[in-house]
Amino acid sequence: MSDIIYTKVDEAPELASASLLPIIQKFAAAAGVSVGTKDISLAGRILATFPENLSKDQRQSDDLAELGRLVKTAEANVIKLPNISASVPQLVGAIKELQSKGFALPDYPEAPETDDEKAVRAKYDAIKGSAVNPVLREGNSDRRAAKAVKSFAQANPHRMGDWTADSKTHVSSMSGNDFFSNETSATLGKETGAKIVLETAAGEKVLKDGLEYPAGTVVDATFMSAAALKDFLAAEIEKTKKQGILFSLHLKATMMKVSDPILFGHAVKAFLAPVFDKHGDAMAELGVNPNSGLGDLLARVKDNATIMADIDACMAARPPMYMVDSDKGVTNLHVSSDVIIDASMPALIRAGGKGWGPDGKEADANCVIPDNSYAPVYDEAISYFKENGKLNPATAGTVQNIGLMAQKAEEYGSHPTTFEIPEAGTVKMILDDGTVLHQHTVEAGDIWRSSSARKAPIEDWVNLAISRQKAEGCRAIFWLDENRAHDAELIAYVKPILEAQGVADRFEIMAPREATRASLETITKGGNTIAITGNVLRDYLTDLFPILELATSAKMLSIVKLMNGGGLFETGAGGSAPKHVQQLVEENHLRWDSLGEFCALGESLIFLADAKDNNQARVLGKAVETATQGILDNGRSPSRKVGEPDNRDSHYWFARYWAEALTAQTDDAALAAHFAPIAEELATYEAKVLSELAAAQGPAAELGGYYHTNADKTAAVMRPSQTLNRIIGHST
Repeated sequence: MSDIIYTKVDEAPELASASLLPIIQKFAAAAGVSVGTKDISLAGRILATFPENLSKDQRQSDDLAELGRLVKTAEANVIKLPNISASVPQLVGAIKELQSKGFALPDYPEAPETDDEKAVRAKYDAIKGSAVNPVLREGNSDRRAAKAVKSFAQANPHRMGDWTADSKTHVSSMSGNDFFSNETSATLGKETGAKIVLETAAGEKVLKDGLEYPAGTVVDATFMSAAALKDFLAAEIEKTKKQGILFSLHLKATMMKVSDPILFGHAVKAFLAPVFDKHGDAMAELGVNPNSGLGDLLARVKDNATIMADIDACMAARPPMYMVDSDKGVTNLHVSSDVIIDASMPALIRAGGKGWGPDGKEADANCVIPDNSYAPVYDEAISYFKENGKLNPATAGTVQNIGLMAQKAEEYGSHPTTFEIPEAGTVKMILDDGTVLHQHTVEAGDIWRSSSARKAPIEDWVNLAISRQKAEGCRAIFWLDENRAHDAELIAYVKPILEAQGVADRFEIMAPREATRASLETITKGGNTIAITGNVLRDYLTDLFPILELATSAKMLSIVKLMNGGGLFETGAGGSAPKHVQQLVEENHLRWDSLGEFCALGESLIFLADAKDNNQARVLGKAVETATQGILDNGRSPSRKVGEPDNRDSHYWFARYWAEALTAQTDDAALAAHFAPIAEELATYEAKVLSELAAAQGPAAELGGYYHTNADKTAAVMRPSQTLNRIIGHST
């Protein structure tokens, strides 16, 4: 096993790896550090799932499973780049691409009927959504802006949209009968198994059995009423039209891969309600599934002039919609994975509450977030900025995050404990001894879900928060609502630990709404705070605050302190990666910023130095920090426009600054001597390297695929400077 595992992923981060990884491997080898790869890409996961369908030379090892075993050991040192959290359209697209390349994979069964189809569907469903994260995250999350990144953002503040007190932008959520209001929670007194059943007039149906929970596990259950959701969406559509603003829906269909695509489908159906009322049967015959989005629906009915005319009439009568791409007519409701709440809401808030409409102009928006669990965070942020005006990045402090996520903590709305209820009845979670832990009366179409958080990860999370607060000495807030069932159970863990360690006076406990305002007040005054949150808020806040503070969440330092002693170093968000790939293919310009990779690499090397007593690895890691500062201070990050420096240019500069830092350091003479000629060559041939990189831009780029690119073609595109390749020592 390599000393460091660098994950092979998808889209822009993986394209960037084709340029950056050879540099990392070359430099690391000088300290006796090996850097290997494991494939957790969507295509790789698909191929590993169906070995029986592939020829011997097509088969791929299950690298995700192997990494899942590794992260439970003290030896783990993994740099995890953002991978696709696949929606159904993305999954289907990847399958079709692989089939076109000769991989005899089964189709994705949209409506499985036979046992074989159901088995195939189950295998594919295990790949959907954030399937990678629960496997690798055997620890809790420590996310914060690296000092170099924060300093640069303050010295070079990004543009913020202006907020006005009369802005019509607001958040709308259900007033009841949602996941928040229906939640029940309990902490188990002993280890037990459990099953989930649906009791109806016709008898009992087992929804899920074989569940196992250790003693001390917090187990939740809740449901959202489909009827209440339908009424809510209809009312919001009408309200939005009267207000003359954009209708926008914000969900998390990638992480909450079972529940939120269903919510998304309800919104599609509500927006086109007259069309579904009139043509529902005909559209069903054409294979229309509203959960797949408006884009898929239009593709299926495009040849039916009557339905298309009624769709056009309906859309004309509806409020204008928040757009993903105004020029191409891609709406908020086209694909469930296009508008992800943790990216979309911060972007809208940063823009002064403005979203893009179908006319290509910015406008206020009704931000529809059906469930009330975390909608108050965005609602309060909007209220705060209406009252106080936009945040000033030049003077703002920072919000760090300690997130509970180890061992699948708080995996809301995900397979296998989330269900769309087939018929009215009572859902019960029954323990092995017959105890009914949770029960809810439900109607057909309701969405019922359960999640859990184990004792060991909760205790580790609280102790990690104590450690970080001690190191930072700043304000620290547990974002927990004592009036929410789940949070009340967590508070029962938190308070005794804080008191036992004598640090209760250093921490506050607030509901998310109050914590949002407190945090914004703190950073507005230039102070810092630590948000200590559960899994979903970890995801939301580590986009919200970095996008406000830094303009992006891709530059966050993300460390997972694995519970068995290893380290997982994540490199930031990949939500904009598809647009980056599109630009590369069209113009051979990649604007992906690898700053997150640089930060993770430095932390990984220093962690390795401590774990294996390798001082040269420490020297490498410290030099990475110097190189990263050089990238920022000298403006070497990628530009957005073709013809200007892109990702490949930034890698040249990173290699040069890294080599120069290693040459200048005095902690290890052998490393200084080794890198001196490399640094000299990189400087001597600067003009030639940059000229070769610039010459590659402009013409269309051929990668040999989207989900499953051709390695040789990708290397040729991403490593076009033969001079740089010669210096680094790896040719294409």
